[in-house]
Parts: sequence; structure tokens; C-alpha cells
Amino acid sequence: QVQLVESGGGLVQAGGSLRLSCAASGIIFSIYTMGWYRQAPGKQRDLVATITSGSRTNYTDSVKGRFTISRDNGKKTVYLQMNSLKPEDTAVYYCNADYTTLVPPQKYDYWGQGTQVTVSS
Repeated sequence: QVQLVESGGGLVQAGGSLRLSCAASGIIFSIYTMGWYRQAPGKQRDLVATITSGSRTNYTDSVKGRFTISRDNGKKTVYLQMNSLKPEDTAVYYCNADYTTLVPPQKYDYWGQGTQVTVSS
């Protein structure tokens, strides 16, 4: 049974910091691309950041220079360090694990339950 369990969300003032964690179980964590996505009320779920099995990172433009994604394969955990938070960062943050291959064609895609981040102005 695959589980992704997020933690670390909460209420913070603008300019503050939070660190999200996502602990995985039931998967071979090291081969998965891990990601953080967020969904604000009334909006679609959007990519925040991803980190590949080789630790290559990718960020959406609005968080570059403020957020850092990292992973600890020994702990099967992915982190999102969020600094200089803005009210527009307010959303439910979701952890994602993705393993996709072309040969053979297969995709394994899992989501956590989400953690609320609220940034007050």
C-alpha cells in the first residue's frame, strides 16, 4: 500500500518561512520523481517544484529563489523549504510521486492528502 504523508503546513505571516515534509512508504522511493503541487480555492492544481531521482530540480517561476525542494532517499522523504512567503502562496500543498517509463510504457502516480499553507498579509 502506497502512502504519501505530508506535514509542516500552517499559518504564517508574509515574509515568513515554512518547511513541508512528505514521507513515502510502499514505493521504491529513490527511483521516483517527487513533486510538490498546490491548489488554491477555486483554482486548478499547479506544479510548484519537482526533483528527479538524480536530484535534478525544477520550479515554477513564481517560487524560484524562494522555495527549495530536496530529498532524502534514506528517509524516503521529500522536503519543500519555503522562504519569503507571500499571501498568494496560500493553498493546499500536495506531494506527488511519479515513475514513468516509455519502454515498457508504464506510469505509477501517487498523491498525498495535502497540507494547508496559509500566508497572512
